[in-house]
Amino acid sequence: MKDLQMKNKDKIQFISEKLEELYPETPIPLNHKDPYTLLVAVLLSAQCTDERVNKITPALFELADTPGKMAKQDAAVIEAIIKPCGLSPRKSKAIKSLSEIIMETYDGKVPQTFEDLESLPGVGHKTASVVMSQAFGVPAFPVDTHIHRLAHRWGLTKGKSVEQTEKDLKRHFPKSTWNKLHLQIIFFGRQFCPARGHDAGKCPICSVVTQ
Repeated sequence: MKDLQMKNKDKIQFISEKLEELYPETPIPLNHKDPYTLLVAVLLSAQCTDERVNKITPALFELADTPGKMAKQDAAVIEAIIKPCGLSPRKSKAIKSLSEIIMETYDGKVPQTFEDLESLPGVGHKTASVVMSQAFGVPAFPVDTHIHRLAHRWGLTKGKSVEQTEKDLKRHFPKSTWNKLHLQIIFFGRQFCPARGHDAGKCPICSVVTQ
């Protein structure tokens, strides 16, 4: 049992060091200028690529880039702009509604607690985690399907849900690294560890930790 723990510890150290070597800087993939525009961009990114979101948000934020301005827009107008992101009827209603709630309940400012964020329309735990970590610097470990996949490949979790994977990753890695680490894993997955056509022997991490 002791050897297994040492092996796991070595694996985690290797992953941390390799990700830091490859991605010492971790710019947020979604273009934004403040907590509100980040919140909207993350909401739009559900089942949509960051690249596509970044193509759509300039037009959306030209229309309205504050909760006050967005709350005044017709949901149909918002929907027409964000249609390429998919799920546009639901997302447009959520963006308008959460903007109204931010104005009415939070004095026009994006709330800074998980509980309050997750109470907003269209905002789940992952979206709240991204906003808390990237907008407010609160330690969080947002887990999407990509991170979930890599954590399984690397033997860091056996969880069947992203919620369990999040708990396991938080247990493995120091809290001080969470905010940067989740972005490093996303960048790594896109560059080296795709869902399909993955060659473990050529992957800088899988070639070491999955052998």
